[in-house]
Amino acid sequence: MSIPIIGFEEGNALLDWIDFTQALARGHDLPKAEIGDTFLYRSPDTLLSRSAWIGGLGLAVKTATIFPGNPKAGKPMVNGSVSLYADSDGQLEALVDFHLVTKWKTAGDSLLGALRLANPDATEVLIVGAGTVGGSLIDAFSAGFPKAQIRVWNRTLPKAADLVASRPGTRVAPDLETAVRAADIIVTATMSSTPVIKGDWLHPGQHLNLIGAYRPDMREADDTALTRSQIYTDSCNTTLDHIGEFMIPLAAGVIQRRDVLADFYELDRFSKFDPSQITLFKNGGGAHLDLITSHHILQKWQASARG
Repeated sequence: MSIPIIGFEEGNALLDWIDFTQALARGHDLPKAEIGDTFLYRSPDTLLSRSAWIGGLGLAVKTATIFPGNPKAGKPMVNGSVSLYADSDGQLEALVDFHLVTKWKTAGDSLLGALRLANPDATEVLIVGAGTVGGSLIDAFSAGFPKAQIRVWNRTLPKAADLVASRPGTRVAPDLETAVRAADIIVTATMSSTPVIKGDWLHPGQHLNLIGAYRPDMREADDTALTRSQIYTDSCNTTLDHIGEFMIPLAAGVIQRRDVLADFYELDRFSKFDPSQITLFKNGGGAHLDLITSHHILQKWQASARG
C-alpha cells in the first residue's frame, strides 16, 4: 500500500479552524503524550527535533530548521519534515507537509487558548508581527472572533501594510502602545529577544496570547505583564524549562511555577472570560501538538479520498 504524501494546498483545503480547535481539545483527552525534544543552536540558527507518542493515536517526528538569514537570500526561514506513524505497529502512515502542520498547529493552538480565555464578543484583535504566522493568525482569529476588527502592527510598517493588503477587512496599527491599549485580544508572533509588550499598557478584560518566543533567550512580554495576569499555557512540559518567556522570570523569582494555572491537559481549569482579569496564554508548541495536528489532517484526507 502506498504511503499518503499530503501536500500543503491539498491538505489546507480540507481544514476548518473551529473544527481543528475541537480536534486539539479531543487530543488532550487521550493519555498524556510522551515527548522528546532536541534543540541545537548555532547562533542565530536553530535545529529542533520533536517527537511524540500518544497511546491510541500514534507517533510523530517533526524536524525543523530555523535560519533567520534565509529570507535575505530569497529562501524560507523555516524548513523541515513531519512523519506520522501508526500506534499499533509503528509503520509509517503518512508524510505530511511541514508548513501545513506548522500553520494549523501554531495558529490553532493560540486560537484554542483564546477561545477558552478571551472575551467571546471581542471587537478588536491586534496581531503583532507580519510574517507568515501573522497571516495564519488573521485567518484563524477571523474565524474564531467574527465580530472583531483585526489590526496588524509590525516594526516595519510597510510589511504590515503588505500583509493587510492581502487580507481584505484588516487594518494597519501604526502605533503599538495605542493598539495594545485598544485591543480585546493581543496576539504576538515576533522573533524578539526583548519584550515588545509592556504590562503597564494592559487593562482588565484583555487577553494576551504569546507565540513568538521559542528559545531560552527570547521573550515578548515583560515581567509586569506576567505579574498582572492569570497565566496559562499549552504545555507546561515544553514551556516552563525551555522558553525564555517563562524561564527568565522563573529564574529571577518574578513568578513561581504555581502561577502557571493550567495547560491543555487541564482545559476544564481554563477560566471563562472575566472582565475583571487579564489573561495570558503562552503558545510553546510541542511534538504532541504536531502529532494531533498531523493525525487530524490524515483523517480529513482519508475522508476526502473515500468521497
